[in-house]
Amino acid sequence: MVLPGQFPPAPRNRLLAALPPGDLARLWPRLQPAELALRQILHAPEEPVTAVYFPESGYVSRLAPMDDGDSAEIGLMGPEGMIGLSILLEGDRDSFETMVQVPGTALRMEAGAFREEVDRIPSFRSILHRYTLAHFEQVARTGACNGRHNIDQRLARWLLMAHDRVEGDGFPMTHEFLSMMLGVRRAGITVAAGTLQKAGFIRYERGRIEITDRPGLEAASCECYGIARRASDRLLGPPAGATRPYWR
Repeated sequence: MVLPGQFPPAPRNRLLAALPPGDLARLWPRLQPAELALRQILHAPEEPVTAVYFPESGYVSRLAPMDDGDSAEIGLMGPEGMIGLSILLEGDRDSFETMVQVPGTALRMEAGAFREEVDRIPSFRSILHRYTLAHFEQVARTGACNGRHNIDQRLARWLLMAHDRVEGDGFPMTHEFLSMMLGVRRAGITVAAGTLQKAGFIRYERGRIEITDRPGLEAASCECYGIARRASDRLLGPPAGATRPYWR
C-alpha cells in the first residue's frame, strides 16, 4: 500500500517506469501482483478480455490460431509492454490467443479500472498509445520477415527478441515450440538451430537455449530485428527508472 506523500517502488515494467511518480502513485492501488505460469492462457480468442497485464519478467506470445489446430506467432510481449491492447483500442475481446512462453510476474489491472485510468491520466494514455505503435511495428515486421527471409534469419531474429525480454542469457524452448512460433516445420528449425549452434551463436540442449554470442546472432539475423528495435526506442524513449534496461 502507498501512503499519502509516498511513492511506489520502481516498477520493472518499461511503460509503468516511464510514468511521472505522481501518476504512477495514482495507478498503484489498482495494480495487483500476478504470476505468469508456463503455457498459461491470459486471453483466449473471442473471449472477453477482463484484465490487462504489465509483465515485469518472463514474456508471452500472441498467437494466431488456424482451423487445423496449429498456431503461428504474430508478436512477443514482455517487460517492455502491456498485454490486452484490445481494451485500449475500445474493443472487449481479441481474435488471437495470448500464452505465456517464459514464466514470470506481472502487475494486473481489471479492464474497467484500466479504462478509467486511461481516460483520467494523460501520461498513461500517451505511453500506451506509443507502445501500441511500437507493437504494430513488430507485428508488421514479423509478417514481412516471414515472407522474405530464410529460416536461419527468422530464427536468429526471434531469439534476439526473446533474449531482450528475459533476465540472463538462457531460457526454456523446444524445437517443437519454435516451429509453431515461426510457422515452419520442425525439421527446418532443427537445421537452422544447428547452423546457429555450429557458428557458436547459441547453445541448445534439453529444451533450453542459451545465447552465447549475441553480436554474431545479430549479424545472422535480418534487418527486421533492428528496424523494430529502433522504432520501439524512438517511440518509448530510454527505460529510465527501470531496474534493468530492456534493450541490451
